[in-house]
Amino acid sequence: MAAYMRRTLSALQLVTCWTIKNDVAHGLKLPVPILLPVRTKKRYFIPPATGMKGRKEGNAEARARAAGLVFRQENFERPINIACTAGIFDPYVPPEGDARLSSLSKEGLKQRGEQIRQSAASQLAIRKIKEHDSAFTTKGFAERVQEVFIEAHTALTQFNKEKLHSLVTERCYPEMTRGNRYKTIRWRFLESLEPPRVVHTRCPDMVTKGNLYGQVTVRMHSRQTLAIYDRFGRLMLGSEEQPKDVLEYLVIERHLMNPYGRWRLHGKIVPSWAPAKDPVIKTVMIPGPELKPGEEFDALNYEVPRPKAVQWSK
Repeated sequence: MAAYMRRTLSALQLVTCWTIKNDVAHGLKLPVPILLPVRTKKRYFIPPATGMKGRKEGNAEARARAAGLVFRQENFERPINIACTAGIFDPYVPPEGDARLSSLSKEGLKQRGEQIRQSAASQLAIRKIKEHDSAFTTKGFAERVQEVFIEAHTALTQFNKEKLHSLVTERCYPEMTRGNRYKTIRWRFLESLEPPRVVHTRCPDMVTKGNLYGQVTVRMHSRQTLAIYDRFGRLMLGSEEQPKDVLEYLVIERHLMNPYGRWRLHGKIVPSWAPAKDPVIKTVMIPGPELKPGEEFDALNYEVPRPKAVQWSK
């Protein structure tokens, strides 16, 4: 190939020189030099394989690596996040009628005794948590959880993503922000009806034995206001003036093996006996009358058709 190209270039040089001599003899201007692009191809050096005749093909990746080629990795591994767990381990089961039964009644005393009997596992978990977090106490911890809860929901109403990520776990973040796009949220924490208290504690491990996570369930009974507006400014849910009494069981978590970890909201336990949520009021378009050319719409004589009763579910 190289010899053929050399012969071709030499022949072109002879033709070019002969043309220039004839043009100069006749008094003509010199022509523009001829440029011939040569197609080239990038080639990799592949060492010859000796003694491979009659043998089966071996490891293709090893031969490509010896030739200087890099194969793309085909077995993709799914990344996991170990900053928090994937769920709630051994979730707390709230007693039916909580915040409505008096502790002096018969049913209230029975529930109180059952909670004391089930607190043995919580005591063992509290000991493990105190080994890694010396400042952990059940008395002042519930008040700290309430402060984290207020800060997280305030950051949610202001759409402060950076602060919200520092207050909630990676599992809780999509649950709090899902469906909030193009909506306006107005939320206020008015007062605490009962002091918050720790009702459940667990210390599970994940991936490897000894990789501990602390999960604490806090009971919080408070008064709040919530109002959600859609992108048109119409009220979808709740009210800013009418407060409601809310009983919540918050789960807060921390990666105990991380010395720089902090307690963050991980989820919420909703009991089966809890009342149903209020339906969401959605904005829909009501089609008007079909007008012919030249007709005008008279709003006073037109009756808006009422839509059929439909139960919306989000």
